[in-house]
Amino acid sequence: MARYHIETYGCTSNRGESRHIEQALRDGGHHPADGPEEADVAILNTCTVVEKTERNMIRRAEELERETADLIITGCMALAQGDEFREAGIDAEVLHWDDVPNAAMNGECPTVTPDTQPVLDGQVGILPIARGCMSNCSYCITKFATGRIDSPPVEENVEKARALVHAGATEIRVTGQDTGVYGWDKGDRKLAELLDRICDIEGEFRVRVGMANPGGVHGIREELADVFAENEKLYNFIHLPVQSGSDDVLEDMRRQHRVDKFLDIVETFDERLDYWTLSTDFIVGFPTETDHDHAQSMALFREIRPEKVNITRFSKRPGTDAADMKGLGGTIKKERSKAMSELKMDIVGEAYEEMVGTRREVLVVEEGVGDSVKCRDGAYRQIIVQNASERGVEPGDFLEVEVTGHQTVYAFAEPV
Repeated sequence: MARYHIETYGCTSNRGESRHIEQALRDGGHHPADGPEEADVAILNTCTVVEKTERNMIRRAEELERETADLIITGCMALAQGDEFREAGIDAEVLHWDDVPNAAMNGECPTVTPDTQPVLDGQVGILPIARGCMSNCSYCITKFATGRIDSPPVEENVEKARALVHAGATEIRVTGQDTGVYGWDKGDRKLAELLDRICDIEGEFRVRVGMANPGGVHGIREELADVFAENEKLYNFIHLPVQSGSDDVLEDMRRQHRVDKFLDIVETFDERLDYWTLSTDFIVGFPTETDHDHAQSMALFREIRPEKVNITRFSKRPGTDAADMKGLGGTIKKERSKAMSELKMDIVGEAYEEMVGTRREVLVVEEGVGDSVKCRDGAYRQIIVQNASERGVEPGDFLEVEVTGHQTVYAFAEPV
């Protein structure tokens, strides 16, 4: 599990974004460090209100780069003037707020809270369905904390979901280290059955499925895709972390899938669903990744064209087998990360551009920056509605919107 250090500059909205980032990291089992020198990753949430502020952000980024193992830069300056950090020679990942938690987790599984109890956060109900996983990835330290999969009965998780709905949840997030292997410890993978049962609960709500490794999903891909197709309450969204487009690297990572199995799952969902979101993860710069391996990852990226992507530069976690491997230089990792990040922005931007001019049924999930709200459509695409209070729009509402524009990784819309 990672130790993180986060610094926030600027307005109240920025502080709110940092709280969301920190909550996600804590939910994932990660802990704050005493300072940047003690952290595995430092997060700089930037402001860009005036030129002097910009200079201060560059200077602080340079200091943090020297003080910590890995640096992530986010916030207003990162989004508006990300090239400034690159031109200053700062070795950091420049990311949107929403992408920071996954990047900080270094491609590891999230760590469910010890008691695996559901949590209601505003309109969002967090439902951990199990602890542990069936994987033994060479780079992941999470397994030391969680062990093998331990799955409560389906009925127990359904009752927890029902309690969240009765408490006012309009979105239920099904979480776990690896949701795809839920039930495997009892002899039968039961994710599809669980989702079907949750969707039978009375009430108006939506369900998002958390990370599911391809190795666990492959054997139930057809059954699972059918459940998505048959239940409108399920967001047509699945998070399948492929991590590499090279089978050689996947073997060194000790992943339980190879590229062909991952593609089998994507093809199955393409056949069953007309409109859905593929979310995936890539780790760039794994110690054994060659130029050819990286090219294979880039080729796979272009082939599958995922609508949501988490790109992580490999960093060593103490006690893992990958920590003993001879690492690649920081420059190589930086160049590969930059190339993939640029490809990501092109592909994700095209997906959101195609939404402009269309109408969507959305759920208002939470408040956004200023007087805006964050909404999700049926495929869990993020849509922002501005001037929310004037329009009488608030979290928990279901409404129809028309998409009017986009900012690469999210869209803007007007209520119809």
